[in-house]
Amino acid sequence: MIIKEYRKSIEGYSELEKEIQVLKKHDGDYALYGGKVSDTIDLYHPKRLSLKITGISQDTPSAKTFKLVSTKNYLPPFQAGQYINLFVEVDNVRTSRAYSIASPPNQSGYYEITVRRVNDGFVSNYMLNEVKVGDTFESSSPSGYFNYNPLFHGNDLVFLAGGSGITPFRSMIREVTDCGLNRRIHLIYGSRDEGDIIYREELNKIADQNDNLTVSFVISEPPSGYKGLTGFITSDLMDKLLDNLPDKMFYICGPEVMYNFCMPELEKMNILQRKIRCEVMGQAENITAQPGWPDAVKADTKVQVKIRGKKTISVASGEPLLNSLERNGMVVPVNCRSGECSICRIKLLSGRVFQPANAKIRESDRKYGYIHSCSAYPLENLEILI
Repeated sequence: MIIKEYRKSIEGYSELEKEIQVLKKHDGDYALYGGKVSDTIDLYHPKRLSLKITGISQDTPSAKTFKLVSTKNYLPPFQAGQYINLFVEVDNVRTSRAYSIASPPNQSGYYEITVRRVNDGFVSNYMLNEVKVGDTFESSSPSGYFNYNPLFHGNDLVFLAGGSGITPFRSMIREVTDCGLNRRIHLIYGSRDEGDIIYREELNKIADQNDNLTVSFVISEPPSGYKGLTGFITSDLMDKLLDNLPDKMFYICGPEVMYNFCMPELEKMNILQRKIRCEVMGQAENITAQPGWPDAVKADTKVQVKIRGKKTISVASGEPLLNSLERNGMVVPVNCRSGECSICRIKLLSGRVFQPANAKIRESDRKYGYIHSCSAYPLENLEILI
């Protein structure tokens, strides 16, 4: 069957063909723009950005904010709450980390990201100890779904932040206050001690100048005589700070331990699941403590991973498969590194892996044997296809 005859057999093709002729007659021939569509898309969502560090500020003893500008073109627009995946090379290992854009979307000349030191942090130590003004990096375009939806989220928002989880909220807060948007925000920000509070002076200043922003700092290890809020972000604390709970939309951003703590607290308050938005930052600190991890497998258990058509490597069960592959010189497309975007998926040909509950694996991937390498932990010898 020739192509023209095959097209006519497709349901709705004849109607579409008539519509094309009408458009050509009244609006011009869009075929003239053939090949230019991808160029237009790249203006708004390029696959890669080339960024240069133009400023570094010390926010706390353990956190710095980096200002990045484009070296080639303008920066693509983004929604407050989205992130970029920054590619780095550390000790001859090419890897990446996802960082929320901390600057507001109405500021289009640069992006800001804030990096907080992580214990034994492979990339965070590099960023905080070695990166200087003038250094250049490659990154992804802005991505992610942790953003405000005007159709469903209402105008009464509660932000629950922990540690560097404040970064997307800073972008959201700045957008609302800079642009005079009709949204009420109550930020509840948990930190270990006062010195850990990122953007403290800035947030207090914005709250003083804007009636629609309330900021509550909660310190889990307060000094003697501290008079502010202490402990954790519990349901009892939120009951004291918040009113009109059914009208509010809750956002949670912080380390996994915070997510695991706050979700049950919100359930105690009868907050519906559809009224909660979550962004878990980074990978699990201790994957062996996750529900379902087999007792017989230890974090330092060594297994063999055969990469079909390439080589076999030895890896530890307690490390994400993506990290192990990168350490051995393998390049895997990646973006979020937290089990959400599915870009790092690879095919599991044999063997078993552990994937935590927060890994958002599509049913089609489960059916055909694909795993998210950033959140897959090998439990035995594997064979994979990249």
